[in-house]
Amino acid sequence: QVQLVESGGGLVQPGGSLRLSCAASGLPFSRYIMGWFRQAPGKEREFVAAINWAATTYYADSVKGRFTISGDNAKNTLSLQMNSLNVEDTGVFYCALRRSPFSRSPSDYPYWGQGTQVTVSS
Repeated sequence: QVQLVESGGGLVQPGGSLRLSCAASGLPFSRYIMGWFRQAPGKEREFVAAINWAATTYYADSVKGRFTISGDNAKNTLSLQMNSLNVEDTGVFYCALRRSPFSRSPSDYPYWGQGTQVTVSS
């Protein structure tokens, strides 16, 4: 049974940093894509960043240069280092998993964590 558990959200001021983590267990396939998505209030869930089993990374244009996704295969953990946060980054951040190949569409990901809230506010 696949389990994805996010942690690390919180309240941060504009310009600040946060690090999100996702602990994964029960991965059903080896060639995977693990991604981060966010959902702002009243908006659709959107792609943020992803990494595949070979450590190839993918980013939304809005976070390039500010966010860094990384994975630890030995520990089955996924991280998202978020720097230079702004109020538009506020939302619930979700960890998600699918079989390769990469996709930016949330509907292509069958496995999801429960989400962690990130609030950027002064």
